[in-house]
Amino acid sequence: MVVQEFYNNKKMCNSLVILAGGMSSRMKKPTTAISITSKETEQANERSKSLISIGNSGRPLMDYLLYNAKKAGYKNIYIVINEKGGMFKEFYGKQKTNNQFNGLNISFAIQYIPENRVKPMGTADAVLQALEQFTALKQQTFSVCNSDNLYSVTALQRIREVQSTNAFISFDRDALAFSLKKIYAFAIMNVDSNNYLKDIIEKPSMEEAKQYKDKNGKIRVSMNIFKLDGNMIYPYLKRCPVHPIRNEKELPTVVLNCISDYPESFLGIPFSEHVPDLTSKEDIAVIKSYLKEHYPSILKW
Repeated sequence: MVVQEFYNNKKMCNSLVILAGGMSSRMKKPTTAISITSKETEQANERSKSLISIGNSGRPLMDYLLYNAKKAGYKNIYIVINEKGGMFKEFYGKQKTNNQFNGLNISFAIQYIPENRVKPMGTADAVLQALEQFTALKQQTFSVCNSDNLYSVTALQRIREVQSTNAFISFDRDALAFSLKKIYAFAIMNVDSNNYLKDIIEKPSMEEAKQYKDKNGKIRVSMNIFKLDGNMIYPYLKRCPVHPIRNEKELPTVVLNCISDYPESFLGIPFSEHVPDLTSKEDIAVIKSYLKEHYPSILKW
């Protein structure tokens, strides 16, 4: 019983890596939206998007993601920021490590930009730099997610508690309340009858997408929330090639390379709900309305 309990605890992760090192390029593009205030426009142009003051009481979206993470059982949060991401420390702690924020232990990893680039190297590079700056993660299972998606408590809890050491939330595409144009741009997760990942199909046509329905007849997509075994995934992060078109090292590439060597190493967790997303200025009013409807005026940590 003791051995089994230890084994289960090893699989259950208490650490969450939040990717916030991007340059928020799409958020900084001009907009004709009339529902955004001048203050919000200014912040959208200057801040990391997860720090824009759009929440109740003027707090940023990151607060709500952290709130949900705490409710889901996470203890240790690693926020990956870029070299200009100092504002995160104004909100969540001045130290590099072990900042106490409403019962969470928050640390910061910096995603350094190579000298020959003006933008970070992508999501796989962000996770790699987190593991190299916090080496204990190499010996743990941990979760990874975006900073500009508001994943629910349930989704975060499911990915934390799943017994598989590598997993992802496999979202039902029909449940996502985005525009059809945005939804149809998502890559399709091709899973087998046991929900293990077989392939990721980028930019599928409508007809191609129908060929990859799961056993329940659902088209599955990823919203970039994973559980990873640090020891297993580190070599693939280290060797991740640069995407030939997007010129970045991407986490889906790491996952595909891993399952090429270890089939049935990534379990898809079927899930059917919307994931609020803050990508562009047009999303600000939508997120504000969502937070007002679903969260109290002051978060009760």
